[in-house]
Amino acid sequence: MNDRHVFEYALLRVVPRVERGECFNAGVVVYSRGHSFVAARTHLDEGKLRALDPDADATGVRAALRAVESVCCGGAEAGQAAGDDAGRRFRWLVAPRSTVVQPGPVHTGLTADPGAEVDRLLDLLVR
Repeated sequence: MNDRHVFEYALLRVVPRVERGECFNAGVVVYSRGHSFVAARTHLDEGKLRALDPDADATGVRAALRAVESVCCGGAEAGQAAGDDAGRRFRWLVAPRSTVVQPGPVHTGLTADPGAEVDRLLDLLVR
């Protein structure tokens, strides 16, 4: 029996100076409808952040990344979205925005273990 399901993911990019458009990957959000799963993992490379903007607010960026993780879990930062299903939270998180932490385009794949997939993608595309 094959329990692999389609999953979607988007990278979280840090854009320290939005007007310049320079960015680097700092996290990933994974959603699998078949597994009723949504999660985010983040990793802020402060060296990259400082290289793009020596005056960047690392504490603020870290808080924004943690907020994405919290929304996935339905935590306090999720606010009204805490009661939404995994798919609605994912769609809200990957909606385009012009802030320091921005989602990239959504990609797809197949997985039997979306929890392992989010960790694999973090290692492969962020760290």
